[in-house]
Amino acid sequence: MNGGPGIRPLIAITMGDPAGIGPEIAARAMAEPGMHDRARLLVIGNAAIMEEAAGQAGLPLSVRSIEQPDEAGFDPGVIDVIDLPLQPGALIRAGEISAGAGDLAFRAVLRAIELAMDKKIDGTVTGPINKEALNLAGHNFSGHTEIFAHFTGTLKYAMLLAEDRFRVIHVSTHVSLRQACDLVKKERVLDVIGLMDEALRKMGIKNPCIGVAGLNPHSGDGGLFGDEEILEIKPAIEEARAAGMNVAGPVPPDALFALAKGGHFDGCVAMYHDQGHIPFKMLGFDWDEDEGRMKSVRGVNISLGLPIVRTSVDHGTAFEIAGKGIASPHAMIDAIDYAVRLLSEKNTD
Repeated sequence: MNGGPGIRPLIAITMGDPAGIGPEIAARAMAEPGMHDRARLLVIGNAAIMEEAAGQAGLPLSVRSIEQPDEAGFDPGVIDVIDLPLQPGALIRAGEISAGAGDLAFRAVLRAIELAMDKKIDGTVTGPINKEALNLAGHNFSGHTEIFAHFTGTLKYAMLLAEDRFRVIHVSTHVSLRQACDLVKKERVLDVIGLMDEALRKMGIKNPCIGVAGLNPHSGDGGLFGDEEILEIKPAIEEARAAGMNVAGPVPPDALFALAKGGHFDGCVAMYHDQGHIPFKMLGFDWDEDEGRMKSVRGVNISLGLPIVRTSVDHGTAFEIAGKGIASPHAMIDAIDYAVRLLSEKNTD
């Protein structure tokens, strides 16, 4: 555990779905120069798979299998792995969805939560999982955020996406669009505004300006295209302002994110998953037209409201390039840096 000022935080990285790029980007991040100066890092997953991923990426890393965090040496050039066995008969193939892969990914996340709740590690960073594989394994969760909330007993939580100065939080995430509209309620919108305000202040922004999106086109245009803005969103904004928060809106969604990109807002509140994710990924994903592939992927997913620190890459398993040794580690590096930053702020509270 983090013993105080000057002590590098102990962070566990879950390898994600072993058939995806999670093991590779974890290995690449740990091989990054200076990474071990920022934090004491270990991986939770399968040691043999991590060794294979490092080899496929051509990294000069060895793997050390451990059972507990206090067994880790945190040596440069060595990946300490809390080794979880595969299910009997499970066969993991790069790029293939399977129950065995989903089960291993889930058990790695659960172990990370348990260690963090027991204060044996300082924080967690998660690699990408596949929701179909997760559910095939009998673990009926719609994503990481829901797993962390369930096993930490957290009732009020939200997903925050962060890339440089562009930050988006969501009122709802992994539900149908029809259900997402029904979840736009004053109490939930107010809770999410509060979580965003608290997070921005912890990031060092003293008086954050938060822009809140409308749900409907043109934010309803005075009730012509829906009344959620009038009945639910605007009352939440007014209550947040009364509590001392600097909040604007409801801002038409097609204008909000462009304004945020220009620095007008420190953070945005999106009403549903794709409303926030689409502009975020347009900024963070860098496509190489000549090579026909993504050359750089940036963006961090942070779970707010939890009693423990959890950050993650904000991209998927990328099965199409798994096992090829060409995955970008930038989002994983950013996620580790955000975890270090949040832990530093937490220790000064």
